[in-house]
Parts: sequence; C-alpha cells; structure tokens
Amino acid sequence: MARSDDAIAGSAERTRSVRLALASLSLSMLLPSLSTSIANVALPTLAQEFSASFQQVQWIVLAYLLAITTVIVSVGRLGDLIGRRRLLLAGLLLFTGASTLCGLAPTLWLLIGARAIQGLGAAIMMALTMAFVGETVPKEKTGSAMGLLGTMSAVGTALGPSLGGLFIAGPGWPAIFFVNLPVGLLTFVLAYRYLPADRKGAKTDRARFDNVGTLLLALTLAAYSLSMTLGRGSFGGLNVALLLAAVFGVGLFAFAEAKAASPLMQLAMFRNPALSAGFAMSTLVTTVVMATLVVGPFYLSGALALDAARVGLVMSVGPVVAALTGVPAGRMVDRFGAHGMTVAGLLAAAIGSAILPMVPAQLGIPGYVGPLALITAGYALFQAANNTSVMADIVPERRGLVSGMLNLSRNLGLITGASVMGAVFAFGSGASDITSAKPDAVVSGMQLTFAVAAALIVVALAIALVSRAVSRGVASTEPGAGA
Repeated sequence: MARSDDAIAGSAERTRSVRLALASLSLSMLLPSLSTSIANVALPTLAQEFSASFQQVQWIVLAYLLAITTVIVSVGRLGDLIGRRRLLLAGLLLFTGASTLCGLAPTLWLLIGARAIQGLGAAIMMALTMAFVGETVPKEKTGSAMGLLGTMSAVGTALGPSLGGLFIAGPGWPAIFFVNLPVGLLTFVLAYRYLPADRKGAKTDRARFDNVGTLLLALTLAAYSLSMTLGRGSFGGLNVALLLAAVFGVGLFAFAEAKAASPLMQLAMFRNPALSAGFAMSTLVTTVVMATLVVGPFYLSGALALDAARVGLVMSVGPVVAALTGVPAGRMVDRFGAHGMTVAGLLAAAIGSAILPMVPAQLGIPGYVGPLALITAGYALFQAANNTSVMADIVPERRGLVSGMLNLSRNLGLITGASVMGAVFAFGSGASDITSAKPDAVVSGMQLTFAVAAALIVVALAIALVSRAVSRGVASTEPGAGA
C-alpha cells in the first residue's frame, strides 16, 4: 500500500514537473512574439519622442527581426553542442537585460542597438523552445505541445497592440519594454527549475562549431532580409544588389559546408523529403499569412472605409482565431496523425484564400472576417502538424539546429510576404500611391493578392502530397521493408 501511495505521489510530481516545464517553454514562445507586435504599435510615439523620421524608427523593428533571422539557425546548433538548457537560460537573461536597456535608452540609436541584442536573446529562445518538446513530453503528446506553443505565439502577437496602447497611454513607452522584466525572470526561474538538465556529454567544443559557415549564413540571411525590407516597397538598385549578394552567399555557404569537417548544416539532411518539404511549406504558408497582415489594413480602410480603431479590431481576429485553435489543433494532430492534419490545414487555408477574392466588398466586415478566420485556423492546424512532423524523428543532437531552421523558414516567409505580396497588391491596384487609391483599385489589389496566395497554398499542398509519396517510396525500398 505504501509503495502504491509512493508511486501515485511520484506520478503526480512528474506530471506537475512536465506542466511547469511546458509553462516555461510557453512563456519563452510568448515573449519574442509579444516584443515584435508591441513595438510596432509604439513607432509613431517613438518617432515623436526621438524627433525621428518613420524610416529611422522603423529600424527599432528591423534590428530585432534581423537579429533573429540571421542567428536563429546558428544558436540552435550551438545549443546542441554546449547544452540547450544552459544556452536557453543565457538567452532568457540576455533578452530580459536587453529589454531593460531598451526602456532606459536615452537615444534612438542606443534603443536600436538594445533591440538587436534583444533579438539575439529572442532567437535563442525561439530556436530552443521547440527542441525541448521531445525531452519534456511523451511522444504521443507532441502535437498537443506544439499546438500550445503555437497558441502562445499567437497570443503574444494578438496581445501586443492592445497592451502597447495601454502602456503608451499610461506609464509611457518605456513600459512596453519593462513588461518583459518580471515575465522574463519568471520564465528563467521555471526553466532553471523544471527543464531537463543538459546531458553530461554536452560541453563546449569550439572545434566542432562551424565558425565560417555561421558567418556566411548570417551574412547571406542579412543580405536577403535587407533586400526584402529596405525601400518600403520600391525595389531599387540597392535591393537588387543585396538580393544578388544573398544568391552568391547561398552558393558560397553550400561550398563551405561541403568542405567543412564539422559543418553547421549537413547538406545531406535536405535529401530527407519530410524535412525539405516541411521547411518549404512553412515558408510558403507564412508568406500568405503575412499577406493578411500587409494587405488587410489597406483593404479595411480603403475599400470598407473603417476607422483606425475598427481596423485594429478586425485585424485582431486572425491572432485570436490562431490562439483559440492552437491547442485543439495539436490534439487533432495527436489523434489523426501529422500528415493528414497538414493536408487538412493547407486545404482550409487554400479555401479561405480562394474565397476572399470572390467576396464582394458590399458584404463588408463579415465578408472579410469569414475567409480570414478560415485561413488562420488552417494555418494553426498546419503549424502544429508540420512542426510535429519535422521534429518527430530528429536525433537529440540535432534538435536545436532543426528547430532553428524551422523558425528560420517562418521568418523568411514573413519577410518575403511583406515585400512580395505587398508588391503584388500595389501592382493589382494599379495605383502609384496605394494610400490614396480609390476603393475599386484597392479591391482589385486585394483580389490579385489572395489569388496569388491561394496558388501558393496549392503549391504547398502539392509539396505535402509529393513528399509523402516519396517518403513511402524510400521506406518501401529500404532493406527489410517487405519482411
């Protein structure tokens, strides 16, 4: 009887530890997304505070995103080498300390520098959070855990604008950064106490870390990100030069990795159809999601004549739907399988994207919100399923790297979507200045944008089906497959 009681008590303690470990991972996913959206809403205030132009204060957002994009793969790999728990704790301290510096910054450029440091901490948190799922929850619950992390990311995105507005109207703009201090410290305590300790074999080994590959990848990603973000929609000579530099950088990186004794990224891993497909689909789908964020405000204000408050309210529907559907989506993945739910999520997003161009503007807000909710719910289901599929069979020594690459694919989709889908929208409207375009022109731009979006989702759907067929073919030809 005593043994039975001890077993029950031990089981209850393990369950509690798992839940608190998941709480630390959830907060690690919440903080980076919150810090993106909460800063966006503060840009007009910061422009006045520092007597700066919009182009200058835009670097408060760009510095953060560039830091995340350029290092997220490298820090994921570094976590594999020196210990993920150790590096995550360092990332939490870096993020929290940089947030404090942001709130104390006396000049714009010091604020931008602190935001870049904050982005480095955020990259560590984002890259390693998903890598811990395989070590903290049973395999049959992986989908639910991935769905929870997706929910927390969406909650951060949805909470940012409203929370930022309250802070700016109340204690002032520094509070949008100081809010990370108590939450960051709480996350650090939970992670320190409940995340599994690093394996004893994991220790710093500088000879195994690919410094050359890391530098080349960071420079390549920086060049691509800047080519997509500079110029605010006008793709000029500098953008072309940066894009060409990024293409050259990809070739140089591949050459260096092929020659490296211990490469940052083993190129042979891309022969795995599940991994390659997962990264490609993630980029395509997040490109479409970014289109809703870029085009939505112009359509709602220009075609439906909504004021700023109502535009913000309607725009919050997407993150709210993602937040509400994330956990149920994860449970569906656990129950019905990752591949089937990947296809189901893509179908929902494709249908929503195809419906949106056909909805007449006369239907007003309901005509826009319905397809938007379908796209977002589809994205939440796809994300939970795709993350589960990609991370399912990764050896522990590579989980940080693959998690970093998965996050990178999403970031590249968001960056590409902001530029390319914005350009498609401007082309479809036929207006030289979209801010002064007539309602009919805005509607035309939206219709073309989401027709392209639907096509991109169909491409992702084709990738899902082909990769599944290839994976089955590979499995059937392996020795012993027919035994």
